[in-house]
Amino acid sequence: MLEESSTTPPSIDSLPDKDAALLARLGYKQEFRRNFTPLEVFGIGFSIIGLVPSLASVLIFSIPYGGASAMVWGWMTCGIFLTIIALAMAELGSAAPTSGGLYYWTFMFSSPKWRCLLAWTVGYSNTVGNIASVASVDWGCAVQIMAAASIGSGLEFQATVAQTFGVYVALLSCHAVICSLNPAIVARLQTPFIIINILLCLAILIGVPASTPKEFINNAKYAFGNFTNLSGWNNGYAFVLSFLSPLWAIGAFDSTVHISEEATNANVAIPYAIILATTSSAILGWGLNVALAFCMGTDLESIIDNSIEQPMATILFNSFGQRGTLALWAFVVVVQFTMGTSMLTTCSRQIFAFSRDGALPFSRWLYDVSPRTHAPINCVWFAAFLSLLLGLLAFAGPAAIGAVFSLVVAAQYVAYSIPISARFLGGKKIKPGPFSLGLFSLPVAVIAVIWMVFIIIVFFFPASPAPGAANMNYTIVVLGGVLILAVAYFYFPKYGGRHWFKGPISTIGDMPIEEENGSDDDKTEKHGH
Repeated sequence: MLEESSTTPPSIDSLPDKDAALLARLGYKQEFRRNFTPLEVFGIGFSIIGLVPSLASVLIFSIPYGGASAMVWGWMTCGIFLTIIALAMAELGSAAPTSGGLYYWTFMFSSPKWRCLLAWTVGYSNTVGNIASVASVDWGCAVQIMAAASIGSGLEFQATVAQTFGVYVALLSCHAVICSLNPAIVARLQTPFIIINILLCLAILIGVPASTPKEFINNAKYAFGNFTNLSGWNNGYAFVLSFLSPLWAIGAFDSTVHISEEATNANVAIPYAIILATTSSAILGWGLNVALAFCMGTDLESIIDNSIEQPMATILFNSFGQRGTLALWAFVVVVQFTMGTSMLTTCSRQIFAFSRDGALPFSRWLYDVSPRTHAPINCVWFAAFLSLLLGLLAFAGPAAIGAVFSLVVAAQYVAYSIPISARFLGGKKIKPGPFSLGLFSLPVAVIAVIWMVFIIIVFFFPASPAPGAANMNYTIVVLGGVLILAVAYFYFPKYGGRHWFKGPISTIGDMPIEEENGSDDDKTEKHGH
């Protein structure tokens, strides 16, 4: 157990600002600096989504599973449900804006009997999902860099897995160095990140239709109605599998939540950042898919099997030629790189919060804020190292590294659905924050959870109906293995989490962590650091 603090808890009224006061009511002292303005909080969420490079990374998951219809109508279908999830998450983020986020909410809203196990499970699932997000973003960036090399060589160069992995390791190292600097630097970068993302979207929306040769231009009937299934699954299930593209691209709803202890006006900035990042990305992303569906031609197999090995790059190559594609692709790589910076930032904060409550191995080492840079440097490098290990799946084949992308969705949806459900099933009252759905809270939560449970089940299935060892879906192996180990660690005799993990630990002396039901018997056991 961590040592008991003898510090006298300060009065909430004496704290310097309302953000620190709200954090104190949630049980934590202010350890980070409030570097992120509301615009920069939105920038974190928007840059992590990174529409164009995200679409480039996952277009391979929509074209073979329905072609134009999957791209256009699959995106629209998911956009509606993603907005519903964002609304449910935003309401919780407004009520309790803490870096712990999902597992903190789970503990506060769940029944006393189950809340420790549920919070533990959500925390580990969220950790795995965030690490997989870092891995998938940087792997996508490495693939895009190699696609640029292929285009620059006149399609003569084809990268090996080892070469791509080497670039991947270099990217992880660069991001870890950047995220170890003063967080104010990452905060100030968010505004240019927003601008470059929007400009890149406009370049595709305007430039691709204007530059595509006539032989690659499709009519409206094809763009909005063609369904080409190259997967081996029946058409209906193939269409559902195409959802991985929008679901991976527009995800990480909790990303802004994990920097809430560094945000000004957090209980307002966090919910509106979640909603605005999701809705704007859903709308812009639909426009991008429509533009590509009109300008990609009809030979989908050649787009998938092209020597560039990147469907988006192939489409752009057909539209802009070598030089134009290289110029535009350079910005795609830059934006994908910014995604990695923002994602590692938010991942490190979630690991910091979970370690602050003593739940992760090496928590004593991880729970540390550098006095020099004011960043959780140990958490940054820990996340980067685990992401590197996850990237080794690339050597098991394309299906294995592809499972990292579906692992992001599955792990995060497990972590999202439990606190949303616990809010209504745990028997606790919630004090709403400035953003509240009122009477719509319950129906929004029900729809969000049903959708996420459905998607979790779907993404445990393989990409083809008769998989072998090389193309099985490793998502259930990785996620299931981690969750089984986490639960086994919780129930381990004598040393397991159930013997010492009591949920969120107050870091303000003996000040109680706020619970809305007000029952003394139901209060959290308090332990100071």
